[in-house]
Amino acid sequence: MRQRDDQIHDFQVFIDGKWTPSASGQTFESQDPFTAKTWARIPRCGAEDVDRAVTAARTALESGPWAAMHPTQRGLLLRRLADLIARDADHLAFTEVRDNGKLWAEMRGQCGYIPQWFHYFGGLADKVEGAVLPIDKPDMFTYTRHEPVGVVAAITPWNSPLLLLTWKMAPALAAGCTMVIKPSEFTSASTLELMRLVEEAGFPSGVINVVTGFGAEVGAALVSHPGVDKIAFTGGEGSGRAIAKTAADTFKRLTLELGGKSAQVIFPDAKLESAVRGVVSGIFAASGQTCIAGSRVIVHESVHDQFVEEFKKLASTARMGDPLDTATQVGPVTTPPQFQRILDCIDMARTGGATCVMGGGRATRPECGDGWFIEPTVFTGVTGDMAIAKTEVFGPVLSIMTFSEEEEAWRLANDTPYGLAAGVWTQDQKRMFTAAKKLRAGMIWTNCYRTVSYMSPFGGFKASGQGRESGQEAIREYLETKAVWIDYGAEQANPFVLR
Repeated sequence: MRQRDDQIHDFQVFIDGKWTPSASGQTFESQDPFTAKTWARIPRCGAEDVDRAVTAARTALESGPWAAMHPTQRGLLLRRLADLIARDADHLAFTEVRDNGKLWAEMRGQCGYIPQWFHYFGGLADKVEGAVLPIDKPDMFTYTRHEPVGVVAAITPWNSPLLLLTWKMAPALAAGCTMVIKPSEFTSASTLELMRLVEEAGFPSGVINVVTGFGAEVGAALVSHPGVDKIAFTGGEGSGRAIAKTAADTFKRLTLELGGKSAQVIFPDAKLESAVRGVVSGIFAASGQTCIAGSRVIVHESVHDQFVEEFKKLASTARMGDPLDTATQVGPVTTPPQFQRILDCIDMARTGGATCVMGGGRATRPECGDGWFIEPTVFTGVTGDMAIAKTEVFGPVLSIMTFSEEEEAWRLANDTPYGLAAGVWTQDQKRMFTAAKKLRAGMIWTNCYRTVSYMSPFGGFKASGQGRESGQEAIREYLETKAVWIDYGAEQANPFVLR
């Protein structure tokens, strides 16, 4: 197990290819969620830093080496960065665990997988093709070309900082965009560490910039900046709505990956042992701090009691403790505000009439130390009209509901403002395909859960956002399509008539 040190690490931001403090010289502290102690100091940027970063990104987009670079060359840079990330995956994962408290096994797995996105989109960079159109006008040659949307502001959350940044960064750079990145104020260190590899890979100055700080000071300035062409955001529904409203003033393009209240539907013919393991993974892995958390179980009434008992039996064996310990299975909550919010949601479920059959409060086990730990919590007797059935908790809290008929299961699963993901557990092949059609969610997992790939699109319906990340569809989010008309006829047509 890697060891913490007692040193407080000082970081700088990365703007126009240079490491620099914030313009004000101010910093803020980042705490280790397991020890609840400060381990890093991060620059507290403001509007001046944002303007400097956006100007650098705009200059790199319109002139200099990046603007002149062939897509194949961009792809080579992306693949070079992939190799450097693979080399330093241990260090990046360690930094993530110090910053967000998620398990070493989880973050090391993510950091080891991240290079695949850069390899994939590095290979896709020079395969963005326009088309010659068989146009219905005589003496016209017409074709389309795809160009980068421009300067992209990437605003990332605290739960999986590098992975969710990669989902934006790899396709944006492959498309030829430049970037200004604003990581969460709770987890900025790993993004700044990644910039050391960006520098080593040889990306031209200004192509990728990072500003750190708080939403009201940095995020707002970035979203409203006239030099930003697109915003790619992962975070809460409320912040996403505010970003969309501000972005509308300057018609910025948007990709929004927001919240979820995803259902896992369990039918009587499901392999119950597999379903139990899948639900545990969906809600207690990452301490439930994931937008795709399967936080609502909708189980057939005939297997409800058996499922609950088997689930509690497995979940009660979960080992809590130091996330750097490879034996730990449930780590701390990342931030004090989120810790309190989860406790408030637990109280809300109790007062709303749900029955707590497991957990239900702060974990006080000795192995949890001074960290922000919540006991894995399960509520039964949940109905669709309860607040706990509709509110995204973003913590290790599971709500269990029942159904009797298949159509009722689909109705309950869709009865949410969100539509990010859903899980289905059944051995009936017809039902598997029916679920894919009936469920209003961007990702449907059958007999599995919480599986992602650089090859497959990720994103949701309804309040879960707009646009897609990963897969070939992702690069289209960072491109503009231009139609080109060339008239090779001998004579000009009537100028007063639409051709």
